[in-house]
Amino acid sequence: MGVIIAIIVFGLIVTVHEFGHFICAKLSGIKVLEFSVGMGPKLLQKKKGETKYSLRALPIGGYCAMEGEDSTNNDPRSFRNARLWKRMIVLVAGALMNFVLGFIALVVMVCAFEKNVPTTVVRDFSKMRNEDQSISYVSMSHETGLQIDDRFLSVDDTKVFSDLDLVYIFNTINSDEAHTVVVKRNGEKVRLENVVFKNTADGGLVDFCIYGNKKNPLTVIKGSGERFMTMSHVIGLSLKQLFTGKMKKDDVSGPVGVVSVISETAEQSRSVSEAIENILYLMALITINVGIFNLLPIPGLDGGRLMFCLIELVRRKPVKPEHEGYVHLAGMVLLFGIMIFATYNDIVKLVTGG
Repeated sequence: MGVIIAIIVFGLIVTVHEFGHFICAKLSGIKVLEFSVGMGPKLLQKKKGETKYSLRALPIGGYCAMEGEDSTNNDPRSFRNARLWKRMIVLVAGALMNFVLGFIALVVMVCAFEKNVPTTVVRDFSKMRNEDQSISYVSMSHETGLQIDDRFLSVDDTKVFSDLDLVYIFNTINSDEAHTVVVKRNGEKVRLENVVFKNTADGGLVDFCIYGNKKNPLTVIKGSGERFMTMSHVIGLSLKQLFTGKMKKDDVSGPVGVVSVISETAEQSRSVSEAIENILYLMALITINVGIFNLLPIPGLDGGRLMFCLIELVRRKPVKPEHEGYVHLAGMVLLFGIMIFATYNDIVKLVTGG
């Protein structure tokens, strides 16, 4: 059951991306030859008008094939003959739809599974009741400079957009370490040096609690937007590690690994509601990741094609199709190589239980 859910989720993410290209191409008057969900052998195909609609066997991708994407022809409705701004919109639309899907998933998650909408503002610090019934703080962050109503802006130069950033940060630091914290206090940015997070009573790192806003349309939209920014930020950090060689090769994962993670998350959840919440979280994270990755200026990706559009905008004339085609072909070979390696990694992990 978990595998089926995972395939549906992954298929939805890919379909939404390709639908973005498809609908914008149609609205722009560009001729769409085929809209396919999945890759590989065809399972179903139906032609409506000038476009073929296909369902294929392998749920690891999809595509929207447009007339004249990689070559010049005389069809006035081909992709390359369309106005430059229309081509740029079509290229960006796939990633934009991924971002919309991610935001919707976060809104549903906040609406359905949060009692209130968490903020990043300190409400209080950890306390304990003494033998004489008096109350005393057991919070090192309180002792080292943090105050009630401080809004976290960053911790050790890691920006804080939402409570998820705080979760990420506290999963990567140790007690007794001193940190540089930037907060917003009374409308001004305040930099606090040597802040220590530690509950002196139980040794825990989280020695403060944060406000939660009552749910209404405004707070839900704002809270979902902050979580969207958090996910984008974390994905950006991960991509930076990937391209600078700081990410281990065993951490590289492909479609098989993504499906496996979603499946395990669904099966290990303690209840149906917890499974839905976790799946929505993963869906948002993965679809935002797909959107950001596709906009990178890498040949073969939407961002690579967009880069050539920007070159055309500056030069006032397009790069020769054959030259652009060679660049994208090289990029696709590289991307397929990475995908094969990532899939191999995923299969090894499945077989070895790693």
